[in-house]
Amino acid sequence: MLSLRSLRSSDLGLLTLALVVGAGSGLGAIAFRWLVISFTRVFTGYDDYSDVGHSAHGWLPALGPWFVLLTPVVAGLIYGPLVHGFAREARGHGVPEVMYAVARRGGRIRPQVALVKALASALCIGGGGSVGREGPIVQIGSALGSTLGRVVRADEERMRLMVACGAAGGIAATFNAPLAGVFFAMELILTDFAARSFGMVVLASVTASVIGRAALGDDPFLTLPAFRVEHPEEYLLFALLGAIAGVVGVAFTRVLYAVEDACDWAWRWPEWLRPAVGGLLLGLVLLVLPEMYGVGYPVLGNGVAGAYGVGFLLVLLVGKMIATSLTIGIGGSGGVFAPSLFIGAMLGSAFGQAAHAVVPGLVGAAGAYGLIGMGAVFAGAARAPITAVVIMFELTGEYSIILPLMAAIVLATGLSHLVSPDSIYTLKLRRRGIDLSQPAHEAALSTTTVGDVMTPTTHPEVVDGPALSVDQTVSEALMVLDREDVQRLPVLAEGRTEVVGWFGHRQAFRLLRPEINDLATAARSP
Repeated sequence: MLSLRSLRSSDLGLLTLALVVGAGSGLGAIAFRWLVISFTRVFTGYDDYSDVGHSAHGWLPALGPWFVLLTPVVAGLIYGPLVHGFAREARGHGVPEVMYAVARRGGRIRPQVALVKALASALCIGGGGSVGREGPIVQIGSALGSTLGRVVRADEERMRLMVACGAAGGIAATFNAPLAGVFFAMELILTDFAARSFGMVVLASVTASVIGRAALGDDPFLTLPAFRVEHPEEYLLFALLGAIAGVVGVAFTRVLYAVEDACDWAWRWPEWLRPAVGGLLLGLVLLVLPEMYGVGYPVLGNGVAGAYGVGFLLVLLVGKMIATSLTIGIGGSGGVFAPSLFIGAMLGSAFGQAAHAVVPGLVGAAGAYGLIGMGAVFAGAARAPITAVVIMFELTGEYSIILPLMAAIVLATGLSHLVSPDSIYTLKLRRRGIDLSQPAHEAALSTTTVGDVMTPTTHPEVVDGPALSVDQTVSEALMVLDREDVQRLPVLAEGRTEVVGWFGHRQAFRLLRPEINDLATAARSP
């Protein structure tokens, strides 16, 4: 029997923790999918309403198709207060919060996030929110990993690794894609491919995938039509699709945050009520375009299978951008991973059909272009090319698309980098003043204000010499201390002359002490 000390320090303890987190993530993914289906049945009478057209409620046909006006409102009345009261970080798409927890908080995520995120996202999706299951299950699995790390009092390195194991397990069980889970966690969450971390994440991902397959089956997510690249010239079309997909991925990111800004600007009432009131707008979108209801995987499959014409594919593409952005903007809870795949599928299928009409002897199956578009738009939005390649291979189980897929994804990622410095995940953090590309100690200096770390004074006095302001950053304050060649300076409230505190090198050291300890530990490591 392993002791808590062994779990905290030994390699066998780390392996055990990874297996437990993987199992928990797998079970969490199963439970979350059941919640989504259950709430969808309650709200619509169907397991998935997105592909039944303008149908009446399955259990209450007298309501006609008009019931979709109210399902987002009712769902919002439940999950709005839940998120606002218990875990506000459960709002939105979840992955940026996990990235921030790993990069800046030592992997610490509050335990209640797992439960609140599961309920809020399932209610949002079941009530018509046009978002994905993957972002929530990443946050749920990560919260489970962080909670287990806290229980055994693991150090920060193990805590971060447990969070990554939870994220990998969630993706693996949800998509039946263990490799994609591994690379998602390594590429986006840890941003580190160290051999030890890789091994633990693989164990968690495989464990979660085995549990997911036992409960959910082992069938491929999508079936690829017969596909071969007959003409080398077709790679030019794949390259063109990749370039367009990169731009579309960036456009999706900008539309998402533009709509969120508009909702922030327009809303003047309690935040807990925002999802319900905003749900009326979402209900109007669903009434016009019911294909936007929930995740929409059946619609995605129909698009790849060639069930829609080019015009309607483009309508679905734009509709998904708007519906997802509105869902997030009104305070909904759900992921943007699946919407980016949906948008890519519509773009690729439309491109493939149009290209086939122009050069029919050169172009293969339009459905293959739809699958390539899925990976390319996701890569353009998330800047995760390795994950994009691996997940599309695992979703289809078909090796024949790998070369065209790699070509399109590389171009999509490169072009999106040229157009925008941020991904759909990092932009959410940058808008809060958080730059994950900065070292942690530099970020602490540039984002913390003097007022946050000063030593308050109990005897206010008026000063006439050099002084600092409470709203200056610590980085700016240290430059003033250096210029004045002093150890500390008084701090003034904005627009006032009375001293409210003191700031000096001692306060700066207290702020940086956790980062300094991290740097010292890294320097001692072999």
